[in-house]
Amino acid sequence: MSQVLSFDTLKQQVADGSVDTVLVCLVDMQGRLMGKRFHAGHFVAGAYEETHCCNYLLATDLEMATPEGFASTSWESGYGDYVMKPDLSSLRPVPWLEGTVMVICDVLDHHTHEEVPHSPRAILKKQVARLTEMGLTPMMATELEFFLFEKSLDEIRKSGFRDLQPISGYNEDYHIFQTTKEEHVMRPVRNHLWNAGIPIENSKGEAEAGQEELNIKYAAAMDTAEYHTIAKHAIKEIAWQQGHAASFLPKWSHDKVGSSSHVHQSLWKDGKNAFFDPSDKLGMSALMKNYVAGMLKYASDYTYFLAPYINSYKRFMKGTFAPTRIIWSVDNRTAGFRLCGEGSKSVRMECRIGGSDINPYLAMAALLAAGIAGIEEGLELAAPTVGDAYSGDTGMIPVNLRQAREALLHSDMLRTAFGDEVITHYARAAEVEIEEFDRVVTDWEIARGFERV
Repeated sequence: MSQVLSFDTLKQQVADGSVDTVLVCLVDMQGRLMGKRFHAGHFVAGAYEETHCCNYLLATDLEMATPEGFASTSWESGYGDYVMKPDLSSLRPVPWLEGTVMVICDVLDHHTHEEVPHSPRAILKKQVARLTEMGLTPMMATELEFFLFEKSLDEIRKSGFRDLQPISGYNEDYHIFQTTKEEHVMRPVRNHLWNAGIPIENSKGEAEAGQEELNIKYAAAMDTAEYHTIAKHAIKEIAWQQGHAASFLPKWSHDKVGSSSHVHQSLWKDGKNAFFDPSDKLGMSALMKNYVAGMLKYASDYTYFLAPYINSYKRFMKGTFAPTRIIWSVDNRTAGFRLCGEGSKSVRMECRIGGSDINPYLAMAALLAAGIAGIEEGLELAAPTVGDAYSGDTGMIPVNLRQAREALLHSDMLRTAFGDEVITHYARAAEVEIEEFDRVVTDWEIARGFERV
């Protein structure tokens, strides 16, 4: 991790009274920050070594329910503790909250003090370690797309999530005038995150009314996952402070474009982009071709980690810039995988499958695992697709969560990369989401059939 705030500096800030609160956080299955608010004096006196949390935090759904069927925790086992071990290299200020700093924790087994294998942070660290052994460093970046709404989260919730009105009335893609009207949210987002040590590049209007995009400079994989997680959290809090709701739901209306989170990736060696080969027509090295071939071969296996909820699959529609097919192309936004920076030292592959609801640790780990498999298997990369990638007879991205869960369960590649326990754990999480949806009667069903059936 790139250190933003040293522990010695934090102790000085606590002593002079400029910091009084430490957010001690883990990243849960859904990519959210969970944890405790420590009085800073107590944290620097000893709590910086470790604290504890209930082990259900890595076995819940979005509602924080405690569904049955997880091997790691249950009513029968009594819901014991995990150890939260602060990674002091992740200390950073939280400028949008007064007198507050944050630290991210590793999650350890209470008895063995080994990392919990299904912890999102541990899963990504494992794939980074595999590449390190190969002499490679994964460099990645994620794009955060989301919607801002006129009303606050509390107002929207109390209205039953009906009559949702975005903050703007028309498509604001690259639109400077419209986004000026939203600067009371987006300016503090950019500035506060920058001051928190997150290398913000820019924000822009995205291709729908009220839709925003935040871009962060590429970095080592673990840093990128941390940047994404904190930025998403900050966007929600800062929008709330300004009386608005920010939503990362991938598809909040059937007649609106969805929100994605594209993942850019390359592997570096000795400080240089190992994906670049100046002798290749597109600048793609043999290593890159193997890696991309692995991502393509195993795309169905890991789609769950890019689209983890029922709603995630509503994005995958023709003509919406969200992909439907497992293909790659050169600078083509209709493809699931887009080659960017062709012929240059910045050559990289952008995966466009992931939605705004991804847990970046899990999504990035899955992509790296597939790429590693492509390298280890020496896979050959087919020629790029040309033209409209929505048409053709190539393989399809799983069309719903059921298909993605089945592919996950039967993925030998991911079981080898992540471990059987991890795959079984997240397959159960997908099953819980499906079970919850299946028991609900939707507005669509009532409106369609109330009178006519």
